[in-house]
Amino acid sequence: MTAINQTDACCSSCASPTSDTALAVACSLDAPNSKERVAGIRDLASRHLLSSRREPLQLHLTYAAEALPDVQDLVDKESDCCAFLDFDLQAGDRVELTITAPESAALAAEELFAHFAPELTRSAA
Repeated sequence: MTAINQTDACCSSCASPTSDTALAVACSLDAPNSKERVAGIRDLASRHLLSSRREPLQLHLTYAAEALPDVQDLVDKESDCCAFLDFDLQAGDRVELTITAPESAALAAEELFAHFAPELTRSAA
């Protein structure tokens, strides 16, 4: 697989009122743009997401290989709105995306990851 690293990426609807880190845990998208972004993320998942696995501060997503341009576009867009998540993108026979939230976002991780893999949220369980 080829590594395509993207750091300082973001989710589409996240906020934390306080943070000890240099990067605030907050999304810069306004509500209309956030709704549009979430719809795009869910559409991508419905078309290409093969599997997902959740850890407390990480979300591992596997997409079909043909999704690479769309996943890269998603990572690029997400990089613009928040600066506290880390996206690690690996491309090969499949597209592997790992999203890592900082410890300071632990309480918001459920909401952060819900748009990418709603089936893994506790409320969906």
